[in-house]
Order: sequence, then C-alpha cells, then structure tokens
Amino acid sequence: MTKNDSDNALVDSTAEAIRAQIMSGEIPIGAQLGQAELAKTLGVSRTPVREALRQLQAGGLIDIVPNRGAVVRVPVPWEVREAYEVRAELEGLACERAVDYITDRTLDELREANQTLREAQSNPTTEDAPSATTPANDRFHLLIHQAAGNERLAKVIGELNSNYPRNVSALVLQDNSRHREDNIREHERIVEALAAGDKETARNEMRAHVLNAGEQLARWYERRSDTVYKG
Repeated sequence: MTKNDSDNALVDSTAEAIRAQIMSGEIPIGAQLGQAELAKTLGVSRTPVREALRQLQAGGLIDIVPNRGAVVRVPVPWEVREAYEVRAELEGLACERAVDYITDRTLDELREANQTLREAQSNPTTEDAPSATTPANDRFHLLIHQAAGNERLAKVIGELNSNYPRNVSALVLQDNSRHREDNIREHERIVEALAAGDKETARNEMRAHVLNAGEQLARWYERRSDTVYKG
C-alpha cells in the first residue's frame, strides 16, 4: 500500500467513525465539530479529521456555518418528506415480496421485536428508552427486508435510512404517546397482513407506516430547525 493509499484509508476510516457518532446521536444535530477535539477522541492528527469533515460535508451530513465552522446538519423538512416518499414505496415492495417467503419463525421474530418496542416505549422517560427502541424498530424492518429476498432492494433502503441519525426517530416517538401507540399498531397490522398472505394489504400498510413516520420526522426537524443553531 502506497502512502497516498494509506492516507486515503485513514481519512475514510476517520469519516466513518465521525459518521457513526452522528448516526447514533452521540454527536447530536446542530453540534459543532471541533477538529482538535475529534482528533484527540479518535487518536489521529487534525489532517485526516479535516479531510474527513470535507468528505462528510460533500455527503450532506454536515454544514460549514459562518463563525461556527463544521456542524452536524439539520435536515430540511421537505428533503425528509421526499426521502420517505421514496422509502415508503421501496419498503412497501419489500413487504409485498416478503409475503411469498415469510416463515412462521420470522413472523414470531417480528412479533418479538414489536413487543420489545412496546415495552421500551411504555416508559419513554427513562434514559435508555431511545437506545432500546431504535434496535427493536430497526430489527422489525430488517427482518422484512431479509424476507423479501432482494439484496439490492434492502441495500437501497439502507442507504436512504443512513441519511438520518437513527436516534432521532426514537426521540420523535418519545415526544408523543399517540405516535408511540400508532407505531406499535401499524407494526401489528403489517404482521397480520404478512401472516394472512395478503400482498396488497401488506404493501399498503407498510407504505402508510413509512409515510407517517416520515411526516412525524419532518415535523420534528421543522420544530427544531429555527432554534438548533441558536442554542
């Protein structure tokens, strides 16, 4: 490996480490990204951090704000709605395809994931609620993606999801008890349609579920977009 290759690999790994912290919520939206602090935390020099931030800016995950430098970007609500409109169609297709391949074991796993989600959401004021709901919710959807039997479809859905920090979806649910209950019931209707072998209902239920989630997420960002940079 040449020096340039080694340097590029270090920049890529640094960018991925920063991305992971943003996606998990460890670095929240609107947070300032200090090069010196990141370099110390990641155990690298400031040069790969600087290049990694440029890479993340090009990917739309961070912004350069006057007098503040690099900050985690707050998605624009209309962008969220557009992304979730596309995701809704793709997840609906995955759900429709899953009807042909779903097994009793997978159905049980879907119910277990939804029960875990219900238990975590029953007391959303606890500190670990967002960290508990995110993997349970992600697992529910991933099981359906896997059952659909189309790797490219699953990959594209995953790429769409990677544009938004995963903890924010949990925070959206944490803020509103009605949304939490709606989320559980929507999952239940999806499982019922899959178990019944009803492709049309499975697709429509999943599509409506994702569109609803996207709308709630867009509104969440909308409420915070005017204040997050002001502190």
